[in-house]
Amino acid sequence: MTTQRFHSTRGELIDIGGRRMRAVRAGPASERPMIILEAGSFGCAADWAVVQDRLAAKDLASIAYDRAGLGFSDPGHEPRDGQAIAADLEAMLERMGEQGPFVAVGHSMAGLMLRVFVPRNREKVVGVVLVDAVTPEMMDVKTAARAVHAYRRAMKFVGRWSGLGFMRPVSLLIGDMIGLEGEASKEKRRIYGSPVHARWSADEVQNWVRTANQGREAGVFDPDLPVAVVTAGDEPAAASLKALESAPAHASRHGYVEHVHGANHASLLGRKFADPIVAGVEHVLKAAGR
Repeated sequence: MTTQRFHSTRGELIDIGGRRMRAVRAGPASERPMIILEAGSFGCAADWAVVQDRLAAKDLASIAYDRAGLGFSDPGHEPRDGQAIAADLEAMLERMGEQGPFVAVGHSMAGLMLRVFVPRNREKVVGVVLVDAVTPEMMDVKTAARAVHAYRRAMKFVGRWSGLGFMRPVSLLIGDMIGLEGEASKEKRRIYGSPVHARWSADEVQNWVRTANQGREAGVFDPDLPVAVVTAGDEPAAASLKALESAPAHASRHGYVEHVHGANHASLLGRKFADPIVAGVEHVLKAAGR
């Protein structure tokens, strides 16, 4: 399978050794930490367009990217689990000349991926922001585990039959539930409708349990690492889920939690609700003395 033709108005293609990954930089170059933005399942760099604009307005530089096989990035080595994803990100950052320090920000399923990436790069990562993100420990909760396995079963069908083209009409309805603007919104819908993107996104979901186990093996975040958790919706609406999402911040000596009234899992990244994510980044930077 090949990727979509690269749309050059947003981002650049980075060769990581025979494969290319699309990265989108935003914000001014400075001595402050680079903000690395990791999308959730079926996500891509476009997901972070509003957040990147808001960070740039605060003179903070950021990089969003498409994981292997997603968006405009070439497919990568299988299985598409946390270790493979972390290795790709490390290679991309090295080729881009980015040596750290970093703040790692992850949405949704990317919470698992950061549990693998951050310990591998602890000397470079000065803070973590988890945006309505899952944790490996959620698999210990029966209701959460059942939901994950149901999602995996559904995505197995999507991945197997994505070549039939049914994602294209679906993308017209739900391709951009975030609330993006301009070129980013068009890009998100185009990518969401891509059978290649669907196939490799589904493969990541199939490796959910494997990535969660890798995150467990890597261990919890260093308690000295500042961690901000930003969740969608009021806390009483889903208190048990909120407790699981907030646990990494409560385990940090420099933790921060914000529950965003009115936001949902997707719109939290969009025009109306992106500011609390920026506030989370600012919190971890301040806590880290950066």
